[in-house]
Amino acid sequence: MVYDVAVVGSGFSAIAVSVHLLRSLPASASIAIVGDDPAFGRGTAYRTEFHLHRLNVPAGRMSVFPDEPDHFLQWLERQGRGISRDEFASRGDYGLYLRDTLASLLRDRPSRAKLDFIRAKATGCVRLADDGLLFQLAEGESLQARAVALCLGVGTADLPLRDARIAEPARRRLVRNPWRLKWLSKVKPEETVSILGSGLTMIDQVLTLRARGHRGVIHVLSRRGLVPHAHARHHGAAVLPDLPDDPLTVSGILKALRRQVRQGAEWRTVMDGLRPRTQALWQRLSPPERARFLRHALAWWNIHRHRVAPPVFEQFDALLRDGSVKVHAGFLNEIGFRDGRPCLAYRPRGGRDGVSLPVDWVINCTGMERAGIGHSPLLVHMADQGIVVPDGLGLGLRVDGLSRAIGADGNALPGLYAVGALTAGQFWEITAVPDIRVQAQTVANAIIAERAVSVA
Repeated sequence: MVYDVAVVGSGFSAIAVSVHLLRSLPASASIAIVGDDPAFGRGTAYRTEFHLHRLNVPAGRMSVFPDEPDHFLQWLERQGRGISRDEFASRGDYGLYLRDTLASLLRDRPSRAKLDFIRAKATGCVRLADDGLLFQLAEGESLQARAVALCLGVGTADLPLRDARIAEPARRRLVRNPWRLKWLSKVKPEETVSILGSGLTMIDQVLTLRARGHRGVIHVLSRRGLVPHAHARHHGAAVLPDLPDDPLTVSGILKALRRQVRQGAEWRTVMDGLRPRTQALWQRLSPPERARFLRHALAWWNIHRHRVAPPVFEQFDALLRDGSVKVHAGFLNEIGFRDGRPCLAYRPRGGRDGVSLPVDWVINCTGMERAGIGHSPLLVHMADQGIVVPDGLGLGLRVDGLSRAIGADGNALPGLYAVGALTAGQFWEITAVPDIRVQAQTVANAIIAERAVSVA
């Protein structure tokens, strides 16, 4: 099988690249979308049908097309679920929007490029003499493409579990991937649940448990015990941050932002003003400063930058206040098994003495992992071949400013691009829809501009 373009992946990044390619490529071109997820385009985030699982970006900024900012709002209106641009739509609705957007382009087949869905996992890759790529698929087949967009996302994090000793009987009550929802039906209403991780995934699972009738205590354990803040109900105008000149440091940025808040700016509006400049600021930071940010500031960045919809936060906050959800800051050492139950052993942050916490279930909600390429056998194989290399901070792949993957020889391989979280080492702020959609459009345009595909 030979294609002009292969889009490797099944999540939002893959569908964003695909719709932009379909819009721009001539009818003579061919596209293959390679992935083994049956819910193509919806991924983990947007396949949920639980109404409390909301987007954490207002609907007015969630169009898949940067040049049509109201595209998603108009789709919601046609479905009879119209909301204002500052409200937060359900994630399930957004998944349906993505599916319908792709389907509408495919229905116009005579004027669109040929698109094939290849439901298979790509396991290996070979660079061809003409700079194309040949992928080996899990079923023993192969696929050749002149241009490739790697949209593989990131793996599910289990960093606390990697270093912890886990008793064999406790593994039966350990849920490593909470989005495989079968575990929810096994939890009895009165049982005690421990959740590892205190970010957005944790909030989703807490509210899902409660909606399904769970009444037991939920213990949340993370290294710093920080939980996401809420968006403001009424969005103020973004405040342009007053930042220092080079040499730029993490400390200097934080000092400047705090000064603006002390002078009266609402911190959310300052963060909103910072957001469009984040990629440029990240690229101005030296490698040691970037590493310093990841070590010391990342957790605070996450809770201020990645906020939750106000109605969702209010429900979660009520559970915190009545004590049915308890948040602990500490470092997990062990998951033992005592008296027929898992038992967490952890060291509280700032303390020396260990704490034992008996529970009935342990749920891994440490979110999505930024670190490295080890979650993907394909990327590991490509790195072994020198086709790609990890970025210096281990966040994903090394790419240039055009999202072209850099090989072991230090050069960008023509026609090979990465999109989304894999490019965080270069762009940092590249996990949310408003950023990925721009990158997807840029990559689609670049594939055509460098004549990596036939435009005859």
